[in-house]
Amino acid sequence: MQDTDRLQPTAGKNRITALDILRGISLLGILLMNIPGFGLYKAYDDITNSGGSTGWNLNVWWINSMFFEGTMRGIFSMLFGAGILIFMGRTQEGQSAVSISDLFFRRLLWLLVFGVLHCYVLLWDGEILYAYAIVGMFAYSFRMLPVRSLIAAATLVLLVATAFSVSEWYQLKNIQASSLTAHEKKERGEKLTSEDEKSIEAWDEKVKEMKATPEQLQEEIDARSKDYFSILVHKIPENQYMQTTFLYRINFWDILAMMLLGMALYKSGVIIAERSTRFYVYMILAGYSIGLTVNYLELQNIMENQFSLMSLHEGWISYNLGRVPLTIGHIGLIMLFIQSGFLPWLKRSLAAVGQMAFTNYLMQSVICNTIFLGFGFGLYGKLQRYELYYIVAGVWIFQLLISPVWMRHFHFGPMEWVWRSLTYWKKQPFKKIRT
Repeated sequence: MQDTDRLQPTAGKNRITALDILRGISLLGILLMNIPGFGLYKAYDDITNSGGSTGWNLNVWWINSMFFEGTMRGIFSMLFGAGILIFMGRTQEGQSAVSISDLFFRRLLWLLVFGVLHCYVLLWDGEILYAYAIVGMFAYSFRMLPVRSLIAAATLVLLVATAFSVSEWYQLKNIQASSLTAHEKKERGEKLTSEDEKSIEAWDEKVKEMKATPEQLQEEIDARSKDYFSILVHKIPENQYMQTTFLYRINFWDILAMMLLGMALYKSGVIIAERSTRFYVYMILAGYSIGLTVNYLELQNIMENQFSLMSLHEGWISYNLGRVPLTIGHIGLIMLFIQSGFLPWLKRSLAAVGQMAFTNYLMQSVICNTIFLGFGFGLYGKLQRYELYYIVAGVWIFQLLISPVWMRHFHFGPMEWVWRSLTYWKKQPFKKIRT
């Protein structure tokens, strides 16, 4: 009998509950940040584009940007990194390293396929499964490093990402300066050179990329209010951009760094609630002190400059300096919650959401696209920003209620079962047998 014939997915009794709860919280938190992408046009970073930028619309953007931007996605990526170690750790249980590696890469291959289907068929261009499959192949090579080396590698990756942001800010600054100079010449009645014309065009193109005109907004609303196949064709260019250019410029570095940090935090026992209360309190104090300070300064600069292109790009330079410590602070707080005796019913529900994270993630896309796109209720671009969070609350309540009920009757979520069956080339047990 080959090793792969004897391998089985991790049974429910052997799951690390802390990881399930952490995964459940991050999965629900991700929808906080994703919902503007489902319901509004170009409003993720720049709320002046659609959805409203005053009153409660401004408040919810500020709260999310201050306390959650990048952190829930960061935790989710960390857990994927920890999952690599858990999966590969089975070589210590007497299984062949080659057989386990074969299963691991088959697992990633199927995840890549699911990511393509999620993007092009379920119509969510912000999906992350495809990126996890690609980046996971690289993160695999770091799994044997000690904790300090993993942290050093993650830091280096984050520095590379920051260097890209600095370079883009510098280029944008030069384009803006050249454009302003050309406009000043034009106002003085001087003849513009071809370089002056190109400078103006370059800056106008940058503005067009980031700032939506009323005409562009209406065109996008109209396009997403049509039938399913029309929307599918309309979204192809954006889908291609997200799974190519955006992946290798932004997502790759972001996800790889978080996966490596996740490995480090798993090896050191941090994300499985094995450290002391004092340790987690220090995590919270340090993480929040740095993260909230950086985020506050970023947001103040953006608001004072009325969401200008330059202020948004300046925020991306210090992005990781704010969100990584804030993510660490969140993890410390969640670990204290896990160690406490508070709200056991909520912990059970969150753990069930985490065990069904794959299914729940895709479910969020199906629900939101049905609400916003033309083949469903057609609410794209028709709600104010703060109103989107009524939908978020509804999805949270539904998933917190349905997930524990499902897990009482089944070993896995539906998509988890499909993924495991495809990974092991064998139909996995699904429904629990009551004795």
